[in-house]
Amino acid sequence: MLTRIVIDSVQSPTFDGLSFGQVGQYEKLVGRAYGELDPNSPLNAVITDIALAPRNARGRVEYSTDFYILKPCDPARGNKVLLFDVTNRGNKITYLPLNFPFRAPPEFPPINDPCTAQDAGTGYLMRQGYTIVWTGWDATAPAGNDRLTTTVPVARENGRPIIGPALEEIMADNVQTAVPGQAVYRYPLTYPAASLDTSQASLTVREYRSDEPRLIPPTDWHYLDASTIGLLPQDERPFESGQIYQFVYPATDPIVAGIGFAAVRDFVAFVRHAQTDTHATPNPLADTLSWSLATGLSQSGRFHRPFLYLGCNQDEDGRRVFDGMLPYINGAGGGFFNYRFAQPNRTAFQRWSHVYPEQVFPFAYSPLCDPLTGKTDSVLARSEASATSPKIMEVNDSNSYWFKSASLAITTPDGSADLADPPNVRFYLLSSIAHGVASGRGSCQQLQNPISPGPALRALLAALTDWVTTDKEPPSSQVPRLSDGTLVPPQPQSSLGFPQIPGVAYTGVTSIRELYDYGPEFDRGIISSLPPRETGRAYPTLVPRVTPDGIDVAGIQLPDMAVPLGTYTGWNLLANTPKDECSAMGSFIPFATTKAERLTSGDPRLSLEERYVTQGRYVQAVRAAAQRLVAQGLLLDEDAAAYVEAAEQRQLGLPQE
Repeated sequence: MLTRIVIDSVQSPTFDGLSFGQVGQYEKLVGRAYGELDPNSPLNAVITDIALAPRNARGRVEYSTDFYILKPCDPARGNKVLLFDVTNRGNKITYLPLNFPFRAPPEFPPINDPCTAQDAGTGYLMRQGYTIVWTGWDATAPAGNDRLTTTVPVARENGRPIIGPALEEIMADNVQTAVPGQAVYRYPLTYPAASLDTSQASLTVREYRSDEPRLIPPTDWHYLDASTIGLLPQDERPFESGQIYQFVYPATDPIVAGIGFAAVRDFVAFVRHAQTDTHATPNPLADTLSWSLATGLSQSGRFHRPFLYLGCNQDEDGRRVFDGMLPYINGAGGGFFNYRFAQPNRTAFQRWSHVYPEQVFPFAYSPLCDPLTGKTDSVLARSEASATSPKIMEVNDSNSYWFKSASLAITTPDGSADLADPPNVRFYLLSSIAHGVASGRGSCQQLQNPISPGPALRALLAALTDWVTTDKEPPSSQVPRLSDGTLVPPQPQSSLGFPQIPGVAYTGVTSIRELYDYGPEFDRGIISSLPPRETGRAYPTLVPRVTPDGIDVAGIQLPDMAVPLGTYTGWNLLANTPKDECSAMGSFIPFATTKAERLTSGDPRLSLEERYVTQGRYVQAVRAAAQRLVAQGLLLDEDAAAYVEAAEQRQLGLPQE
């Protein structure tokens, strides 16, 4: 339960005094919340190592977390909906595409202190009257840059330090663990080493994940201190770009990372229902909220599945925490969250971080039997048992099918049959959109996919809000299916239907979701085998079939895809290691402008001239595509107008009429 809140600062009004239509002005509250958990409660006993956490005089386990609230100055003018935006490594990520529909990370950084008029963007969330809340939950998120942090205790066994294996995957070109363009001479460990004896640890290197790892002798690396390693000679030999290093060592002092789930549960329950904390400090949102929604993007989208699976959508008084959820690009997985020696920042793609437990059964919201493990389970098992399941609109992009195994959420675990949608769940594919939005090539072979998911996410949030508050049915699921041939294996190329484009390599490379053996206590969140033992078994990867232009057939086709200027994909290849995917980026492969240019290059895709003839016809096609989406509830009117305006200003090199 939440015991105390401390509001450190109030800015009223915020956003430089900007007023948002009928809702009016907003104010900002920033502070810290303190809570405690009964480790013997079944609601908390699911948290790994909570029984080994230190306790206060009441026998409770304590934690604290930052919070940040944007709310209408006059709550009566709001929509009474709490929008809880799960933070991504402490950052406010989903706010960006929801208020800046044509911006998304990584090309545009998060706005971690949204308080100026410029930070409001289109002001959509505020104009709708949402009370927007962020808290910390990831206890490994670093402080600074207005990130939200959480403090949880270190587990100890009978008062003694816990020692166990930990694994660090080190890649100098992985933006999750390094600064792009900077040599990496020293690597910080998530947990301190229990011993500085290098013979007790192992450091290996390989170029491709399919290569046999090569052992680096203990004489060629060293501990700078208990929390840092480096290659020798010190500060002269960096970790080499393009190589995959794995460091396995005896670690100590594991934090009880799963408390982050309970911290979110308890904070939302407090602001929804409490009048004061236990110190008589008033709840700043008391009596202003009737419903609650959760959003999240990437890591914070992957937060939702384990939150539900652990039963955290039931608060300590048996009430539903979130009435609706809108996770984005979470694939069909969770993360390295509720484990001993957890590393919540890790994310698995085709090239890196496969050995961390992200894609672990169950994947689906319906009860299923896993043929690889023999287990029967579902993500919603605990929520269904307590009648606290939310309404869920799960959104994935094309990249999530290629590299995050999103198909496992909508098929049986063996990939042989489609699943029916549970009554409270809808699924959406954002056709041909990538995990990361960027322009230029970067380290990729092709130009990167620049299309933002924001316009679709805004419309789906509006639909979820209506579904929760008025029971209005949302748009039906729009995903590829086995039954209609739109969900297929990535190889051969003919199976996918991807065109033979000059200068474009197609390899069909995807993430492989292996079934690993992490040791006998894995189901308790304790990993004893690192690297995990390979079982030789894996879950299937199925991807969206494409049109002759290389664009996903199924899903929500934004105007960029319905009236394309080129091929947009959810995948790209690295320029210097073409066997592997280019991080989380997609491709943009422009069409030729004229038929003559197309024929000269041998491009099978029609040119802009052949497709649209004139600039005016192109604009008409964009307007029609946008209006179709508006009619289906998949695009806001204001975003449809923005698409048309952009089309009018875009110069295609075609006659005007």
